[in-house]
Amino acid sequence: MHFLRPLLRRSPLNLLLMTAALALVAPSAARAEALLLVEADTGKVLQAENATYPWYPASVTKIMTAYVTLKAVKDGKIALDTLLTVSPVAASQSPSKMGFRPGTQITVDNALKMMMVKSANDMAVVLAEGVGGSVDGFSAMMNQTARKLGMTQTSYVNPNGLPADGQITSARDLAILARAVLRDLPEYEYFMHIPAIRFGRRVMPNFNRLIGRYPGADGFKTGFICASGYNLVASATRNGKRLIAVVLGASSGQTRAIKAAQMLERGFSGETLSWLRPSLGAVDNLVPVDASPPNLREDMCSGKRKRPASDEDEDLLISSAAAGNGDNAISFFSAGLQPPAMRASELLAAAPAAAEPVPVYTGPTKSGAALIAAVAADADKDKQVHARGKKSRLAAKKPEAGEKAAAKDAKTEAKTDTKTDGKTRTATAKDASKNAKSETRPETRSETKPAAKPASVKQVAAKPDAAHKPAEKPAASGDQPPPKPKAAAKPAAKPGAKSTTGEAKPAG
Repeated sequence: MHFLRPLLRRSPLNLLLMTAALALVAPSAARAEALLLVEADTGKVLQAENATYPWYPASVTKIMTAYVTLKAVKDGKIALDTLLTVSPVAASQSPSKMGFRPGTQITVDNALKMMMVKSANDMAVVLAEGVGGSVDGFSAMMNQTARKLGMTQTSYVNPNGLPADGQITSARDLAILARAVLRDLPEYEYFMHIPAIRFGRRVMPNFNRLIGRYPGADGFKTGFICASGYNLVASATRNGKRLIAVVLGASSGQTRAIKAAQMLERGFSGETLSWLRPSLGAVDNLVPVDASPPNLREDMCSGKRKRPASDEDEDLLISSAAAGNGDNAISFFSAGLQPPAMRASELLAAAPAAAEPVPVYTGPTKSGAALIAAVAADADKDKQVHARGKKSRLAAKKPEAGEKAAAKDAKTEAKTDTKTDGKTRTATAKDASKNAKSETRPETRSETKPAAKPASVKQVAAKPDAAHKPAEKPAASGDQPPPKPKAAAKPAAKPGAKSTTGEAKPAG
């Protein structure tokens, strides 16, 4: 930046020019996000903001995992019904995941469906190990494919997008990848827009909220980690025209869907003044920015916004309170030339179009009655796993509850002992004072006998057993020398003294 200083001294106008230049190469601090809209067929760029700025991909990485896997299927290296085995490495991945135990077998077809719909990190590793031999081997295949496609800003470290140093992409590169999927793998494109899957009794909808809600939505994948924010690569087709929208760094799953839909609608509507803007060229010709990707962790996951590195977004559904907020209005129809605008809350809260969830299962490929039996068997296994998990959680909570109860009882006993001890000290002090007076005035010794009776009554009230032993009353009241009450109070005066029942002993 030092080379700009002479320019700034010459003219204030240069300050404005420099500000504009900086805006082209860095996301705004107040709005760190990247947006890109392109035509799928031609690659023509219709909108671009920070499109060539490096970004953490998160789970949109799985688009490349699917591409490399499906290319291997198309080239005959593996088949969709090839059985793969869940390894300990795959089973140890962080959520989102299916949670299968090591040794479980699953077909390439089912693993792909689980990965693209559920965003299952364990299934991404299963595919990587099955196709590339290991995570590192598959990552090398991913990087080789990226270079071949012209994704000059992308590098991969793992197949699922979990946080890792060196795992970087850009909106430009993701649009190039999405175009490659449509161009090179049209027969497998359906993996990119499955509305929902059913495993056993669990139905898992696609995290891409545009699927089944935005007219014509037909791809691709969502992603989230704290450093990247909420990402989305989306596509839609209308009247034979297909567009690809990329959103990186949105503040929530709700927002990424809104922004993608806004861009898609502008592209389909063809804004009347678009001819005034200079052409942005093709996506492949966008010039990459040499910089470090922004880290949004502080904004996304600090304080109360702590989240796991998972695409299971709690913010997908909008509360009824937010439904009346007009700030997030989304215009599906431009310039008021068509029906009124539709609010974002209406888009996201609406139920998706009716679609039967695609059944997924473990084990070899099945059909007909065998498929029904396999789905039922997985349902039973899934139920048992959840039951075991519930018992484990309850068992883990019981010791905690017992510890809390014990601590509470100990606290109560301590308070009781303190109160009892205090009362005992007061009573003992009063008795000692009375005894001292009696000793100094021998002539009134007989008068101290009635005076000791209230203390004896107090003892009877504190000790129910004493009420059944009348013979002991004279001994307690008058047959013993006056100092005896003082000696009897000594054990009770010790802090924490308890009876065999666990309760504090009363004074006396």
